[in-house]
Amino acid sequence: MTSVFPFPIIGIDSDNGSEFINEHLLAYYTEHEITFTRSRSGNKNDGAHIEQKNWARVRELVGYLRYDTPAELELLNEIWELDRIFTNYLLPQQKLISKTRRGAKVSKKHDAPATPHQRAIRHKKTRKRPIITMNAAFKRIKPAALSRQIFDLTGRLETLSVAKKPDTVKPVVNRAWNNG
Repeated sequence: MTSVFPFPIIGIDSDNGSEFINEHLLAYYTEHEITFTRSRSGNKNDGAHIEQKNWARVRELVGYLRYDTPAELELLNEIWELDRIFTNYLLPQQKLISKTRRGAKVSKKHDAPATPHQRAIRHKKTRKRPIITMNAAFKRIKPAALSRQIFDLTGRLETLSVAKKPDTVKPVVNRAWNNG
């Protein structure tokens, strides 16, 4: 997975759950000298910047259904790979530069919108080879086709998930009670 990053990973901040923290990840971080930090238990705002993206990317794309079959996992993996390309190359974002408070009024200043691709190629630690690779990948993207492909996969995922739900069972009416 780290092969898709154009620059070295120096740190990862994780949620506090056991699904995010395990011996395999700890060994990987230690072996690759990656600083690992985690949110504090009971402090919901520690992951606020990450959590705000759950609706914007995850829930907006695949909704709230339960996906727990191998077929759904395969579709989810395809969706995430295509969405990675869409998000990193086509969706500009603004970063907060400063925030000042005057009484109750808060003024925020943001930088100019840029895609993660644009930010990565401008970053001083990005090596030349990844820049060439990213620019070549960017030139191959057909935005409308990519969007249609993601839309098709999310539709198939929803169909699979809804199809596995059992029909709602109507409660049995106690006839002896009604006849009494």
